[in-house]
Amino acid sequence: MGHYVPHTDGELATMLASLGLTSLDELFDCIPAALRLASGLDLADGLSEPDTLDALAELAGRNHGGLVCFAGAGAYDHGVPAAARALPFRSEFVTAYTPYQPEVAQGVLQALFEYQTMVARLAGLPIANASLYDGAAATVEAVNLASAATRRDTVWVSGGLHPHWRGALATFAAGSGHELVDIPLHDGRTAWPTTAVPGEKGAPGALVVASPNYLGCLEDLPAARAAADATGARLVVAADPVSAGLLRSPGSQGADVVVGEGQPFGTPLSFGGPYLGLFACRAELVRRLPGRLVGETVDVEGRRAYVTTLRAREQDIRREKASSNVCTNQTLIAVCCMVQLAWLGTSGLRELALRCAQGTRYARDALLAIPGVEPLVGAPVLREFAVRLPADPAVVVDRMAEEGFLAGVPIGLAGGMATDDGDGLDALLIAVTERRTRAQIDAYAAALEKVMVWRPRRWTRRRAAKPGRPRRWTPRRAARPGRPP
Repeated sequence: MGHYVPHTDGELATMLASLGLTSLDELFDCIPAALRLASGLDLADGLSEPDTLDALAELAGRNHGGLVCFAGAGAYDHGVPAAARALPFRSEFVTAYTPYQPEVAQGVLQALFEYQTMVARLAGLPIANASLYDGAAATVEAVNLASAATRRDTVWVSGGLHPHWRGALATFAAGSGHELVDIPLHDGRTAWPTTAVPGEKGAPGALVVASPNYLGCLEDLPAARAAADATGARLVVAADPVSAGLLRSPGSQGADVVVGEGQPFGTPLSFGGPYLGLFACRAELVRRLPGRLVGETVDVEGRRAYVTTLRAREQDIRREKASSNVCTNQTLIAVCCMVQLAWLGTSGLRELALRCAQGTRYARDALLAIPGVEPLVGAPVLREFAVRLPADPAVVVDRMAEEGFLAGVPIGLAGGMATDDGDGLDALLIAVTERRTRAQIDAYAAALEKVMVWRPRRWTRRRAAKPGRPRRWTPRRAARPGRPP
């Protein structure tokens, strides 16, 4: 039986010559000798396949387990049920290409139609597309749509929008000519102006607000709607789809466009992607809808059928006239989202959101009971919250990893967000999903308190050298013998 090697000796020689190497051993010199298997695995000769797999599983079991995840900031450790793992990866979905030919793509088209229906219900709006690349891309497309509808290039952006999404908007605006105006937070919520125009720029064509926002705080959407009405702008809400299990939909509170990140439904963390962008809007904006839209109709024999519909030809052939050039979507990830939403149902979604909210409340109370831990803001939260620590959050995260926890995301208000009440101190953003048990939260709080005990002896606060400069944390003395470094 021959060896299953994907490259010929000639191909390997060509690769090594292009790298200036003479052998494969030189190629792997960068790997420390202690990590190499000089003589292969220590396995007995003639092992059967099951015995070999058992031996390898025993070796793999010696590795440390994964960290218990309390991090969020846009990507969340939600459970993915077996149905959402199995059904979307059937060959009918995995191998299907873009459904331009409805006669051979009815299954995929129907799945996307069901997905659109569910997203529209979550958003509280009548129209949803068949998904976009991710939440940031959906936000950019929403601003594009709102600006085209109002014919205004100024955009008011809440300081609570995810910094990465704000960065995507800034990149888009650099080429499109849009003017972004940051509206700061006050005590965790956006302080919308109702009359004056910040920076003396023109009236906005779009207002962009996230709820819950980056700090996990629930925004006052009626206040955002009032600001949009006062300025004649369209209101874009970047919503957390999990919150729909407990809160009124953004559409019912006045949103013209609702966007979001669909990763919590059917998609594991996956090292950051691929994810999918949710997008829904009012019916009068459907002709400006970016991406793909699946509609229901009947065929020549009167049977129900699904097709892509209401596609403006400008989006494909007259691109300089288009409000959006996006003409594709995340079909497979959207099907995963659809399957999990169908599996949850209305009662399941409510239970999911309720467990997140209850776990967040329990964790927040447990952490605030630790001396030196303070709430960053006072606005209500749902699944995520931020706390000030009497220590450098980045160092705390490193030490909590040694205790078996991914403690959260260090955030710096001065550099990453727009706020009028932050003093620049770093804080820790913590997320609690339905996967976190009470025992895990208790262990997390105990580990954090253990880490914090070391801090007062070794760290002291240094005042800012200039007004507005973030305070830093500097070591004051070396650790005592026997104490962790």
